[in-house]
Amino acid sequence: MRYFTCCFATTFGPLQLFADDDALCGLLLPGKDLSEKEGSPGAWAAARDYSDHPLLREARGQILAYLEGSLRAFDLPLAPQGTAFRQAVWQQLLTIQYGETMTYGGLAARLGDKNKARAVGGAAHHNPIALIIPCHRLIGTDGGLTGFGGGLPLKRALLDLERRVCQSK
Repeated sequence: MRYFTCCFATTFGPLQLFADDDALCGLLLPGKDLSEKEGSPGAWAAARDYSDHPLLREARGQILAYLEGSLRAFDLPLAPQGTAFRQAVWQQLLTIQYGETMTYGGLAARLGDKNKARAVGGAAHHNPIALIIPCHRLIGTDGGLTGFGGGLPLKRALLDLERRVCQSK
């Protein structure tokens, strides 16, 4: 399988995208590197830098529009690699609407076992396409911010961005 990558600047720092011929499969948040990813990072390390790849160009445009507040929902083919449980969690994350949050326990209950909140947190932590698969929308039972691969300041900034956009419309 061939992988392609591009890196680009955002208001939060540089992001790096990874795609195969058909779908987006990875996103590195600012300050992160491939050694922190599971799954295909070995193959991603050999990814060809190809900023003009149509899918990477589209993903970059959508991410920048999201960060500007003009895009609420991503429309990209995604191919995150993970266990069946992680896949189920990531699919549920995609249902959390822009500007809304859900607790880890609430998402676990959606999956059929409210006692799997920690496992949901682990799956969110291993989300290979954070931001687009919005794990930043998960919060603690008390409404507080807990874990995020990009760090709590970035999580807060993303949630604040979404709240501002929702309040302005």
